[in-house]
Amino acid sequence: MGARKRNTAEAIKEELKSTAIASLKNCPTSPRKMRLVADTVRGKDVFEALNVLRFNSREASGRLEKLLLSAIANWEAKNEGQRPEEANLIVREIKVDSARMLKRLQPAPQGRAHRIRKRSNHVTIIVDSAKN
Repeated sequence: MGARKRNTAEAIKEELKSTAIASLKNCPTSPRKMRLVADTVRGKDVFEALNVLRFNSREASGRLEKLLLSAIANWEAKNEGQRPEEANLIVREIKVDSARMLKRLQPAPQGRAHRIRKRSNHVTIIVDSAKN
């Protein structure tokens, strides 16, 4: 490996030290409902986002709160000896993608059937320390 490539790789590694990722796969909530909650915490301070999720009445907020706590724990594991309160952690990115659909049939009048699609989603949260 050349010196320039090694220096670039080390710079990328150093930059990624301040970020932590947590993901939730196959969550049995529709992506649209999850995005409504995810949009409320995107870009906010981590502890402010936890308060918003804790007092939100939607079902998806409980799952996102647990996922955000996991991302904070991942950040603490990466940065031993540092406290998240002092690092000014923010929710830098939160992605909600659709996952597989369970397809079911609902009986309908006159011998017909309607298709029901039970949707699920994947959520990824990236927590980063704010650069001041």
